[in-house]
Amino acid sequence: MSPDLLLLIGKATLDTLRMVAIAGLIGSLIGLPIGIFLATSGKGELFPAPNINRIVGLIVNATRSTPFIILVVAIIPFTRLVTGTSIGTKAAIVPLTIATIPFFARLVEAAIRDIDKGLIEAARAMGATPTQIVFKVLLAEARPALTLALTMTIVSLIGYSAMVGAVGGGGLGDLGIRYGYQRFMPDVMLIVVVVLIVLVQVVQSAGDGLARRFDKRSRKN
Repeated sequence: MSPDLLLLIGKATLDTLRMVAIAGLIGSLIGLPIGIFLATSGKGELFPAPNINRIVGLIVNATRSTPFIILVVAIIPFTRLVTGTSIGTKAAIVPLTIATIPFFARLVEAAIRDIDKGLIEAARAMGATPTQIVFKVLLAEARPALTLALTMTIVSLIGYSAMVGAVGGGGLGDLGIRYGYQRFMPDVMLIVVVVLIVLVQVVQSAGDGLARRFDKRSRKN
């Protein structure tokens, strides 16, 4: 393999990492409060607003149920409005971020709902406000689950980042399609697949390790 191709693979890997990092950061920062709201705004919960909860839930479900490649095409006008272009790494960050928000929000909701209700009642009995319960009880107890949720989100983003290559999104997916498929270079396609697998394994291993560190039960054992 020529040095030029190796440079292209290196650049594509960096582009993929940049897309995943930016989309993951923005998407999780927006998805976290949405997930907390979904988990705490039902009838009789900390911040009861069942009607708004249903509306937000419907929007989240609608976005999650849209296949990612269709979402990319559907929001091209919005992507162009935000970034000034509809192709390239910068443009790909927009649909990646939008796909991340509802995905992570539902994982956050599930992580919080899995917490023992007795802890919430105990905090209420001690005079804690709903906001204090969220930050000092729910988020603190859900740290291992939230870490795994973020890990799963990043792993999914790596896969999504490869998919945007089909519509000129840049990164490893774009490199695999342009060289591995269109130019019949199976060695390039193989390297792209291997790099993607390595990225997923590194993220998953790091996430699992952090989750174990945050898990009080594993530390006791």
